[in-house]
Amino acid sequence: MSISTLRRSARETVSGLPPGFWWLWLSTLVNRTGAFVLTFLSLYLTLELGHSAWFAGLVVALHGLGGVAGSPLGGVLTDRWGRRPTMVTMHLAGAACAAALALVTSAWGIAAVVLLMGVAMQAVRPPINATIADMVPAHDVRRAYALNYWALNLGFAIASIGGGAAAFLGYRTLFVVDAVATVLCAVIVFLRLPETRPERPARTEEKSTAGEKSAAEEKVSTLTVLRDAPFRTLVLLNLLVCLVFTAPWIGLPLTMADQGLPASSYGVVIAVNGIVIVGFQLLVNKLTDKRSPVLLLALSSLLFALGTGATALAGSSVAFAATVVVWTVGEMIHVPTNAAATARLAPEHARGRYQGVMGMSWAVAGFVAPILAGAIVDGPGPDVLWAATAAIGVLAAAGYATRLRKALAEDEDVVAAPVPVPGPVPSPAPAPVVVKGGDAEDAEGSPVGA
Repeated sequence: MSISTLRRSARETVSGLPPGFWWLWLSTLVNRTGAFVLTFLSLYLTLELGHSAWFAGLVVALHGLGGVAGSPLGGVLTDRWGRRPTMVTMHLAGAACAAALALVTSAWGIAAVVLLMGVAMQAVRPPINATIADMVPAHDVRRAYALNYWALNLGFAIASIGGGAAAFLGYRTLFVVDAVATVLCAVIVFLRLPETRPERPARTEEKSTAGEKSAAEEKVSTLTVLRDAPFRTLVLLNLLVCLVFTAPWIGLPLTMADQGLPASSYGVVIAVNGIVIVGFQLLVNKLTDKRSPVLLLALSSLLFALGTGATALAGSSVAFAATVVVWTVGEMIHVPTNAAATARLAPEHARGRYQGVMGMSWAVAGFVAPILAGAIVDGPGPDVLWAATAAIGVLAAAGYATRLRKALAEDEDVVAAPVPVPGPVPSPAPAPVVVKGGDAEDAEGSPVGA
């Protein structure tokens, strides 16, 4: 492939998106570039404050538990309060928690702050994903999610390298830098990002079908979202994938240590994850663009199954790194595709709540998977863990292929079909319009997020 071809491909990948998206992209990059707390928290607790590894693991798990509450909270605020005020408030709350960690020294004070930080950090994801779905045309939504996920990982890579180099300044200094970066992110959102929340449907006294639907659309709760069968299936399958994705972050270092490899080897192996994402996310997005979401979700699940399952067969750092490459490719396919699928299934007026429920699946996995992975490694052994992740990945792939094919395919047809504008129009016949990106496809996705 020539240099000119690569340049043209790169231009096509980043072109055509609205300016507001790029301000959001920049805020994500700035925020993640200063994300030092979670990266160095366990080292801070054990090496600096002298706490046990058990306590450090508990505190990290509390961050995930906070996310379980923060995701639906952020979703509700996104729909009721608005995208921009929710983002600004939660960014500032996260900054306050990061700054507090530089001051609080008591064990349970730190645990409480980290729990609240988990709430704030997870609550900011629904408005981010909703904003992307609001402002980006339907055919570009998946590409926009992939670009935002790329910014998140690029910022995280910079934070990991920069934080490691600057650790001599002290962990508390890093936490203060994290707080400053998060405040800067909030400032960017406040000054440059427009509010994109759709107008609530106007109530009409006319008891027409459209009028009754408009009134009903205003009454959406988290319970209503959970009653949406196709979306509920998507959330449950995503939870399975998230369990598989989270397991290596605990199981991989323990497995490598069990085989006598030094801790430094794990650092090199897991760095492959970030390197592959930063280096190849845009290429993977280009190759998978316009593909069936069901096909991509099933494929990504199989890659997770293959990559994690093969970990049981690895015996060297190079082999372990190869398994990381496999499931990382699955990650690059799954995250933006799952976000775009959520965007398709959720109605425009309930984007925040749908995003909140989807984000909750990530948070639950972040809390449960480390505990289960550690227990399995300590009990039956690492091979059982990797066999289980492979089986769960295959099960998720089968679920996507059999349970969501019709729902996502029908939704794609709705997006492409012209729909008459409801109500009287000046012209003799109603003018057809294409349903906007978020109307037939709504937003959720993750932490990311990702």
